[in-house]
Amino acid sequence: MYRIFITADVAKEAKEILEKEFIVDIQPNMEEDELCKVIADYDAIITRSQTRVTKKVIDAAVNLKVIGRAGVGIDGIDIPEATKKGITVVNTPESNTIAACEHTIALMLSMTRHIPQAHQSIMEGRWDRKSFTGIQLLNKTVGIIGVGRVGSNVAKRLQAFNMKTIGYDPYIPLERGQQLGVELTDLDTLLRESDYITLHTPLTDETRGMIDKEAIAKMKDGVRIVNASRGAVVDIEALAEALKNGKVAGAGIDVWPHEPLKPEENPFLGLTNVALTPHLGASTKEAQAGVATDVAIGVAQALHGEPVATAVNASPITKATLNVIQPYFDLCERMGNIGIDLAGGRISGVNVEYTGELAETETAPLTTAVLKGLLAPVLQQTVNFVNARGIAEERHMEVREVKARKGHYFTNTISLTIDTDKGTHRITGSLFDRKEAKIVSLDHFRVDFEPKGCIIIAPHEDKPGMIGQVAGVLGAAGININGMQVGASNDKGINVMAVAVDKDIPTAVLPSLMNIEGIKDVKVIHCEH
Repeated sequence: MYRIFITADVAKEAKEILEKEFIVDIQPNMEEDELCKVIADYDAIITRSQTRVTKKVIDAAVNLKVIGRAGVGIDGIDIPEATKKGITVVNTPESNTIAACEHTIALMLSMTRHIPQAHQSIMEGRWDRKSFTGIQLLNKTVGIIGVGRVGSNVAKRLQAFNMKTIGYDPYIPLERGQQLGVELTDLDTLLRESDYITLHTPLTDETRGMIDKEAIAKMKDGVRIVNASRGAVVDIEALAEALKNGKVAGAGIDVWPHEPLKPEENPFLGLTNVALTPHLGASTKEAQAGVATDVAIGVAQALHGEPVATAVNASPITKATLNVIQPYFDLCERMGNIGIDLAGGRISGVNVEYTGELAETETAPLTTAVLKGLLAPVLQQTVNFVNARGIAEERHMEVREVKARKGHYFTNTISLTIDTDKGTHRITGSLFDRKEAKIVSLDHFRVDFEPKGCIIIAPHEDKPGMIGQVAGVLGAAGININGMQVGASNDKGINVMAVAVDKDIPTAVLPSLMNIEGIKDVKVIHCEH
């Protein structure tokens, strides 16, 4: 009988489900050395953020088959090491959606009607109605940054208050916004037009500090801000200053750049126009029960060898199929990486065409690899071979597979076509001798480069000196060129330059490249994010 070790204060539902068929032991919040001494006896472990499952722990866990995370974040789990050891990692990404949504509404109402301050006034024996005059939500405009699971639920509830809902989310199609009753806009428009702004975005390089001094300056005077997503999305020092000078009328904050929040790190101390909570977004009985139930079911499924919808690092494929498609997985994922850099708009359709030997086998896992490569760079949530299709469906991306016996130029090819609101892009890749991956066409250009590292794609006029000028700009910026190749297109007089470089391109270099006479466009694509 399998043994499961719970190292977290998880709701009783987890133990009740698992004890029906497994041996379950519980000892919350163990330190690494303590855990290493006992973990060898267990087939599965369930943790929360307090317990880290490090390489040292995994090395000691000679029988471990499953790591269950009772929550979304998997920062404390060494995923690569677990994957190397064949250990399935399961988390619970959806269980707290409604709890986070409702807490957002609670913060919005609390700081709008000054509820924390009014409560404190009453507790101090005062009756001071005039100091706590609020405003109504009716007919106000709320800007939702991140219209995913939580953001879309917030929109639905605020529409019941007769608020106008606008949103910024570059990774969902306009049709999805229309279905939700959310008018999708660019970020500057949202900042300029919103009476309220609520954030529901993952923490990425793009979103870190997105609400800073410059962003606040673009907002309406008297705007109100709620953040129940990720602490580092907001520059809290800049927000505190705006609350003091009146640019921002109120704020509701649940998440912090560093947790637990220390008094000396809290710039809101003494302010009377804020509602602050210690990361309570998921802290409801229902959410905690949901997390416990979901992680227990996922761990049980994994121990039974069944597919797990919330597995972070596993996807079942038959051995016969794997023998054919395994060499193509990396190519497919990197084609997805290239696709998201080329897209430049909201993706509505993804078409993957297979030719040659791939037309004769099951290619769904390869399409999933394409989606994983396409979605993972822009989402904070883990995107894997199990959930990539579901995430694409949530974002209303139409995913199609086409199989043909012959490709245009090569025997075995994979062609990825991405439809966006700003146009269509097509990438074709192939394997040579079933091991050497190459991108052989990009949009209407013939190319020949390995999908590795950072590549500059520059359509240009077919005339002397173009290569030298590009090399000169890159050299002056201290960027080493690993390889360069020029391909022709169907447009007479226009070629494309593919330049492989040894590091990412600083934003400041791009204008210099664009200013070269004859350069039509410059795109930087990352073949591995």
